[in-house]
Amino acid sequence: MTFHRRAAERPSQVGILAAAIRGVVVASARGADATIAAWRRVDAVVEPLGWVVVGVVGAAFLVGYVAGWVELVAIAWTGSVVLAVAAVFLIGRTRHEATMTLPVGRVVVGEQAAIQLSVANPTRHRLGRVRVEVPVGEAVADFAVPGLAVGARFEDVFVMTGSRRGIVPVGPVRTIRADPIGIVRRERRWDERVDLYVHPRTIPIPSVSTGFIRDLEGIATNELTASDLSFHSIREYVPGDERRAIHWRSTAKTGQYMVRQFEETRRSHLMVVLGLHPDEFATEEEFEMAVSVTGSLGARAIADGRDVAVVVSAVGRPGAVPARPVEHLASLSPVRLLDDLCRVDPSSTALRLADVVRFASEGVAGVSLVFLVCGSTATASSLSAAAAALPPGVAIVAVVCDPEIVPSMRRIGALTVVTIGFLDDLSKSLLRAGM
Repeated sequence: MTFHRRAAERPSQVGILAAAIRGVVVASARGADATIAAWRRVDAVVEPLGWVVVGVVGAAFLVGYVAGWVELVAIAWTGSVVLAVAAVFLIGRTRHEATMTLPVGRVVVGEQAAIQLSVANPTRHRLGRVRVEVPVGEAVADFAVPGLAVGARFEDVFVMTGSRRGIVPVGPVRTIRADPIGIVRRERRWDERVDLYVHPRTIPIPSVSTGFIRDLEGIATNELTASDLSFHSIREYVPGDERRAIHWRSTAKTGQYMVRQFEETRRSHLMVVLGLHPDEFATEEEFEMAVSVTGSLGARAIADGRDVAVVVSAVGRPGAVPARPVEHLASLSPVRLLDDLCRVDPSSTALRLADVVRFASEGVAGVSLVFLVCGSTATASSLSAAAAALPPGVAIVAVVCDPEIVPSMRRIGALTVVTIGFLDDLSKSLLRAGM
């Protein structure tokens, strides 16, 4: 009987011990979670200077009391008072409501963009002063908003200049509670970040007539011809007209020979290839001019209703192979194209110009005119290699950007090389080249 009772008692003791261990583990895990959460809350409001002060105070207390150094003890208590006073600035909640508006989301390099800030008091009592920050790219616009009465609103407008092409993140607006020294800081964010597109500078250029190919399934033009699909009118017969164009029914009515006249239909698939490899540009100014040239050519072709493909090299991380070798920028509208051009930058992982042309020609059918846009370091052999990757019969124009050089033009076989020193030289250079 004793043996059986002890055997029955042992499992209950083991269960109690296991439950106790589980309780200790759960309590430890909860304590660890609570400690981590508290640490994150503290770390979120303490600035780097605050941690320096905390470290100095701790070291001063330790060394001062152990070594009996009264001066260090005094420094430690002084630092503690400073920390306590700084913490007072975090007491309370920020009840302001802040919004930001960007009326114009796209500007050209050198133009200014206005950003509107509004801070309101939605509560039923007066609110004190508050500090508001608006991040603009790498900079921060800082505002000291005065105290607001019930229902009052503070509004301000500040202006930023798009000094460099790209996409500038603006916002989100954040209200700040912080001490004057910069030991602690608590912020509350409002709204969401807004992107400001700073487009490259472009110029109007004349329509490019080179590269049009007559096509019975193309677009009707204002030029008249005796044979096509787009009927235009009937006129009197003149010597030299083809007899198959005679409209016999009209001839019978008028008693004179009448012939059909058609509108000629033509098509043109234009491709603009922009190099992105840094070795193809001597300076950043050259690359920015090349981006502007690409935008000007693409925008003109889109406005003319032509089929356009604007192609750049796909850029991946160093050592990684991009899924696609080339990237086609948006060509539905000039604005979409310029938006995409805000994102392009030189990269050491980009393909050389000749490789970009080779991959692009494989993915774009029926190309009749190609513009190769590059910098001054592109050699005649590299441009010839890029031209050789295109099918025979394609008109090829290389636009070499070399700031402040005298514009020039030369031909290398079927390749026309146009060198410009300023963006404004592009129109005259294309006319000189017979484009």
